[in-house]
Amino acid sequence: MHIHDKNNWTDFNWDSRALLAPLGETRSLQGRLFGRIQSLGFDLKEEAILLTLTADVIKSSEIEGERLNHEQVRSSIARRLGLKASGLVPSSRNIDGLVEMMLDATQNYKQPLTAERLFGWHAALFPIGYSGLSKIEAAQYRSVPMFVVSGAAGKEKVHYEAPAAARVQWEMAFFLKWLDGCDESDPILKAAIAHIWFVLIHPLQDGNGRIARAITDMLLARGDGSPERYFSMSSRILTERKQYCAAIETVSKGDGDITKWLLWFLSCMKNAVGQSEKLLEDVLAKARFWKRIEGVGLNGRQQKMIAGLMDDFRGKLTTGKWAKMMKVSHDTALRDIQDLEQRGILRTEPEGGRSTKYSLSPPPFV
Repeated sequence: MHIHDKNNWTDFNWDSRALLAPLGETRSLQGRLFGRIQSLGFDLKEEAILLTLTADVIKSSEIEGERLNHEQVRSSIARRLGLKASGLVPSSRNIDGLVEMMLDATQNYKQPLTAERLFGWHAALFPIGYSGLSKIEAAQYRSVPMFVVSGAAGKEKVHYEAPAAARVQWEMAFFLKWLDGCDESDPILKAAIAHIWFVLIHPLQDGNGRIARAITDMLLARGDGSPERYFSMSSRILTERKQYCAAIETVSKGDGDITKWLLWFLSCMKNAVGQSEKLLEDVLAKARFWKRIEGVGLNGRQQKMIAGLMDDFRGKLTTGKWAKMMKVSHDTALRDIQDLEQRGILRTEPEGGRSTKYSLSPPPFV
């Protein structure tokens, strides 16, 4: 028996006393991070926003088993927000759609979430009406049963069966009315409740997880009264995926007490804020680095490669990879690298192999 089989299944309840301390701690950490962000200069603040949003979009898709191109996501976000960023590249239609949905949720957080807006998000996720090779019901509520399963074909384990398709429209009308209604719920707790409620309804044939996370970000932005996002819940949910799934399954089979779910959500958000503290340190370290080497006279190729190494460079740097990425000869690439080695910016990796590998030197150079 699932929770939605019970009468008044959305009358969720929780132990307010158990939430008091973790909610206060989460708010305190969030306030401290927000204060640090506001003290940054304009350019550093923009970079922090771009890094956070890029991670959020990429990790939200990775939770669903889809890996997106980092540079395409970064470029799509930068163009849509009008941010100054170097090395922008063209982005694919599916990436643009996901970015548009995530940005609409956070940038337009004051707007009500209607069925029409929700269907617009879904259409952006599946612009041609296909999920992989399978045609789906895009921009509409599902008309088919929905099961959450795991395991190989023939050995599937059913974790949850969502409400019957005939109930979805009514369930969603009630959910959306609650979502934009006036109540005294704490904004963080409301975001947590909205997330689990939407996931339990599972109103769409695909994309429920990504849209649930977009709704969460929208409500957190409402609570902050700001579209600027400096921490990524999706990044932490990916890291804590097993605990996330277990918490949802517990609620789906429970009696409406969602205390454990709310405690997990608060812990996840606290960890997400802590993760952003590390991101902020990286942003500041980069700023100190570029300040330190002002006037050194690096060429454009060297500056571009250093910026890439500081971000999301895949694998190890070799002379061959430098030559290919910068579209120069092997000799030119080697001269660029040796110059950076002499300046103490790059170092040779101790590991052997057919090609010499390089990485950024540790502080104080980076």
